Amino acid sequence: MIKDSLRNHHIILASGSPRRQEFFKNLDLDFEIRLKPVKEEYPPRLTHFEISNYLSQLKALPFKAELRPQDILITSDTIVWHDNKALGKPVDAQDAFNILKSLSDTTHEVITSVSFTTTTFEKTIHHITKVTFKPLSDEEINYYIKNDKPFDKAGAYGIQDWIGQIGVTKIEGSYFNVMGLPTHLVYKTLIAIAEGK
Repeated sequence: MIKDSLRNHHIILASGSPRRQEFFKNLDLDFEIRLKPVKEEYPPRLTHFEISNYLSQLKALPFKAELRPQDILITSDTIVWHDNKALGKPVDAQDAFNILKSLSDTTHEVITSVSFTTTTFEKTIHHITKVTFKPLSDEEINYYIKNDKPFDKAGAYGIQDWIGQIGVTKIEGSYFNVMGLPTHLVYKTLIAIAEGK
């Protein structure tokens, strides 16, 4: 269905995330994976979804000069927002432990921004999901870090992992957003682009 709508477009997914790539396959989209390194830094004045919006747009910059008229470049960024600060990917096991300990028995927000860039326009969307964890014991946190090594995940966890299965007690918003992509909004936006809206 969406594949027919986008038959005159070429989608470029600028993400090395296997989860995001799988989402695009599941949406029945033909796409090319194209990666370029970006230093993920943002101005300290930014807060909340401003951070993920900025980083998502920043990731598109290296591609702009090479885009063709039929290309739709898709870049994205996910952050965890908790206690008025952004939690990124942990640098080591101790950092992962500290992050998960801070999320224990609290509610945090997972914010994913997605930018759609063509030769003529750029649009950025975002979605916020609230996630609540039960009280996590030190043993549970250490077990998860040792077995799943969540060092490539914002907030030091994947909701689809063991710790999500045993620890998450409530979700408000898109589950897939927590995994890294608000698929319902991506689908809606691509349809709008295909229809020239």
